[in-house]
Amino acid sequence: MKTVTAILLLSFFAGVNSFSQIAAPKPTKISTAIKSEKHLSSSILLWMRTDKPRQEGMDRWKGPHSKIISANKGLWEYRQIHLAETNTGLWTSITGVETTIPQDRKIDGIADVTLKGFLSLLRGREQNKLAFKDEVNLFKRTILYAAFPKNSRWYEMTEPNTKIEARSIVFFRIKEGVKEDDFKKFIMEELTPMFANTGVLKELRSKAYSPWKESQWNTPDVLHDNAKEVQFQASLLLGFSDKTAMEQFFKSEAVKKLSDRISIFCSAVHAYEIEETLTFVRDGMQISH
Repeated sequence: MKTVTAILLLSFFAGVNSFSQIAAPKPTKISTAIKSEKHLSSSILLWMRTDKPRQEGMDRWKGPHSKIISANKGLWEYRQIHLAETNTGLWTSITGVETTIPQDRKIDGIADVTLKGFLSLLRGREQNKLAFKDEVNLFKRTILYAAFPKNSRWYEMTEPNTKIEARSIVFFRIKEGVKEDDFKKFIMEELTPMFANTGVLKELRSKAYSPWKESQWNTPDVLHDNAKEVQFQASLLLGFSDKTAMEQFFKSEAVKKLSDRISIFCSAVHAYEIEETLTFVRDGMQISH
């Protein structure tokens, strides 16, 4: 009987040991001396209508449509991120992670919106109504992701007027089975500080999004199809001194070394090249173009 009991105890502890060995890795908190600001923000992903020339839609977006949005008194900042038409993915291949951008879901642009505060959600209602009506004239699909201040940070990488000649925005999709809290900590407390510490970036903004809800931006006559398997849960905006620096960054050993960690928490990493970044509201003030 004692022998049987001993065997059972050994089996139990062996099982506990095996479980601890296969337990999911946790994010590691990385320190950085670079200061950051918290903001209430959103990223509205945009696809241009395909029954019209793409450039026609892009021009209307930065023309008449921008005036509708920038008149919103609740905005702290409003930027348009115009993505290059040819975008297959800047991130190097990672085993088990989708780094090639599927062309049937390739994004054309992002409305990068930062609010003055939570009351801005009420102050912007009238302008939003006008924007809703105009969307069908240029957009095929619009998807809004929101980020609360805890999960939306701007890092002070350089002096405010430093010239940035190249940018990329990287979207991340959570891996199945990973806890949402662990994923957010990986993006905000591990990956972003590691990028901040590279010494290469001239701009760095991180967002870990709240769960997507169609009701947050449900404009009429425009698609909002966003199945779970194509949703994103985070993004990083990266700024560089020039295009060469950006290309070297994505080919660097520093980025390659991140692959193992990324594969634990992410199922997709889509790194887009940004063609143009236009600012229409800065520090709560409209900027004329």
